[in-house]
Amino acid sequence: MRKTLLVLTIACVMVTAAIAANRSSRNVLPSSQDPRAQQQSRQVDLVIALDTSGSMEGLINAARQKLWDIVNEVARAKPTPRLRVGLVTFGSQGTEDDGYVIVRNDLTSDLDSIYSKLFELTTWGGTEYVGRVVRRATRELSWDKNPDSLRQIFVAGNESADQDRAVRASDAVADAQKRGIFVNTIYCGTAGSSEAAGWLAVANTGHGMYASIDHNNGTINVATPYDTKIATLSARLNSTYVAYGIRGRVPQEKQKAQDVNAQRTHSAVAAARAQAKASSVYQNADWDLVDARKEGKLGAVAEAELPAELRGMSGKDREAYLDKMEQTRKAISGEIAELSKKRQTYVATETSKRGGSAGKAFDEAIKKGIRKQAVAKGFRF
Repeated sequence: MRKTLLVLTIACVMVTAAIAANRSSRNVLPSSQDPRAQQQSRQVDLVIALDTSGSMEGLINAARQKLWDIVNEVARAKPTPRLRVGLVTFGSQGTEDDGYVIVRNDLTSDLDSIYSKLFELTTWGGTEYVGRVVRRATRELSWDKNPDSLRQIFVAGNESADQDRAVRASDAVADAQKRGIFVNTIYCGTAGSSEAAGWLAVANTGHGMYASIDHNNGTINVATPYDTKIATLSARLNSTYVAYGIRGRVPQEKQKAQDVNAQRTHSAVAAARAQAKASSVYQNADWDLVDARKEGKLGAVAEAELPAELRGMSGKDREAYLDKMEQTRKAISGEIAELSKKRQTYVATETSKRGGSAGKAFDEAIKKGIRKQAVAKGFRF
């Protein structure tokens, strides 16, 4: 009997060792090896709901121009947030049954996907149901469940906020509030109009923020002497990304394509995007090995999913390669951050000289809402 137990014990030990060896041969590193994976960040879930009816081309353009400024505002928060953005549209495509609401993108940390979706939007005549877009954004998106997370919806449009007879806007906002979601309204029109009062009432229902903006003329972009250098650094930053997995090359190409979209829009937009890419909230752990290592995800990456240049390397050499990419990225990001500070000073001075004001701008309305509600959730700026 004792001999039998001894044999069984030895066999168990050998099987366990074999399993461990097999895992070691398939994986780059155990997920717990990088201590940075243990760091906890606070979640920020931000949903942008845009009216895409016939008169809202200016609003869509404002979102295209200022998404990265909004991202940069979130990046200023402490403790360092983990940002996810969702995109929903209302007022044009769709049917009466779905309230002419389309969920363009669920909440995601893939900010390049959100940006690319903005360039796919078109306007069309339609009916704007604020109640329906708030309800669907509240119930259909994958909101973070942690009570300490900041959850926000920003609804922007220009028609009456109470057109929806199937779902009253006040009821939809009350439902969102129960789920810990702030609903903020942005009225694209004259502040003193009767329609503006309705948008204000909707925001007040859920203790959200209200703003009225000039969606056609409120956006301010200032070109600066730093923009060309920042754009060059942004392109260099892309070279530090190490795509993995079967589809890894697709988001890597998308990253470059969104650089082009930003640059074609305005040099100021490209500079804001570069600043965002250099910040802590721009994360691509699902396709980039450098970010995946920070997130402790390398243990789930099989040998076959590695890029060709890493497959023949030893574990030590792979680590050295990723260290080099991370250090290079950090250095470039630091340069972008320093130039961005100088750029912001230049923009503030030029805006003041020209007598301009961002008070009626789309991004300023959202940034004010982010700051106020983030502070209420314990963030600092």
